[in-house]
Amino acid sequence: MIRVGTSGFSYEHWKGVFYPEDVPQRRWLEFYSGHFDCVEVNSSFYHLPKPSVVEAWRNRVPADFHFVLKGSRTVTHIKRLKDCQESVDVFYERAAALRDKLTAVLWQLPPGLHKDLGLLEEFVGWLPVKPTPVLEFRHRSWFVDDVFHLLSVRHAAFCVHDMESVNCPDIVTSPMVYVRFHGQAGRYRDDYPDEVLRSRAAWLTACGAEHGYAFFNNDIGGHAVKNARTLRQFL
Repeated sequence: MIRVGTSGFSYEHWKGVFYPEDVPQRRWLEFYSGHFDCVEVNSSFYHLPKPSVVEAWRNRVPADFHFVLKGSRTVTHIKRLKDCQESVDVFYERAAALRDKLTAVLWQLPPGLHKDLGLLEEFVGWLPVKPTPVLEFRHRSWFVDDVFHLLSVRHAAFCVHDMESVNCPDIVTSPMVYVRFHGQAGRYRDDYPDEVLRSRAAWLTACGAEHGYAFFNNDIGGHAVKNARTLRQFL
């Protein structure tokens, strides 16, 4: 099963586009989870959510709803994977309140961080196998066989994405396939043509993964919601 959702759900500019005018913001997660069965939470990248907030997320969605949290930028962008085990542990302690609804954690590396296999091996070694760790690389030097092999051995998923400057390959390194749509040319604003989404649906169906996720990060204009629905139809 490939679940389809959006990267984040609490966008003011979705009011009137996705969220009805009469639905207050405090009820947006409930409304969202009535239309999608998963979400990638971006806000956890910028600041650690309070345990009470995480617990509330869990209690506000249906039993079969899945969360993916984006790992802290303190780990990836400030410490750049070095000497960060304590920060990693704190992040997972906060995330634990989601319990079985937390199915993956996305770690997005900065574009200025080039391939360092030893650094990656040490970092991935700190991560629990469950929820599935997902690595999104923003520099093309990482797109080599020894990196893919390391992810496979450590049961980590490779994030396939469409940032134009990176030319990310279509690779599956675990039973989970993971795809992020950032908008045409990575501008977070474009509406994907049906032929592009139909092609991606065909690849997702044929890639050999047991399950996975596809998240749309082109939130500007509300295109993410529209495109996620279309991709789900094609799947």
